[in-house]
Amino acid sequence: MAATTRRPSRRVSTYLQLIAMFGALSLMSIGGGNAVLPDMHLQAVRQHHWVSDTQFADLFSISQTTPGPSILIVGMIGYAAGLPVGGVLGGLVGGLIATVAMVIPAASLVYAITLFWQKAEQSNWRIAVEKGFAPLTVGLILASSLVMSRAADHGWRAYLLTAVCTLIFVRTKVNPLIVVAVAGVIGYFGIV
Repeated sequence: MAATTRRPSRRVSTYLQLIAMFGALSLMSIGGGNAVLPDMHLQAVRQHHWVSDTQFADLFSISQTTPGPSILIVGMIGYAAGLPVGGVLGGLVGGLIATVAMVIPAASLVYAITLFWQKAEQSNWRIAVEKGFAPLTVGLILASSLVMSRAADHGWRAYLLTAVCTLIFVRTKVNPLIVVAVAGVIGYFGIV
């Protein structure tokens, strides 16, 4: 009798993909979860097809407007990935797996680094690392902004609204909630 190779079920395969994707993103999320949005988008939308561009933009918007950590998008992508392979329960398991995979590796690394980081307070390499992370983080966040703009904006009016809102955020002290509310009303009435 020949030995047969068992392939993991689609459900297990999806959950393993969630662990691999968010575990790796966790270790690259310098500056927070939003810093890895471009790669998260690439994998969740283009590679795995768990969500569409529009759904990704919607999930990002929801995760940013709800109370709590900004990585709520991770749980929602995990939920979307788990739905087709296990229904609502599969979605909940996918959301939990994705969230744990995003939090545990980075938290473990931070804990390990913290153990000796304080001991090297005056070290030249520590100062160099701290100075190097600032521009790296800014670049990652700018890349995230570009990806979200491309995913959410589908016409010249939407791009114009994004540009105007960005200018208002950068150049004025207007409360961002007012800008978001006005943009929401513009979108609600179909102007954009």
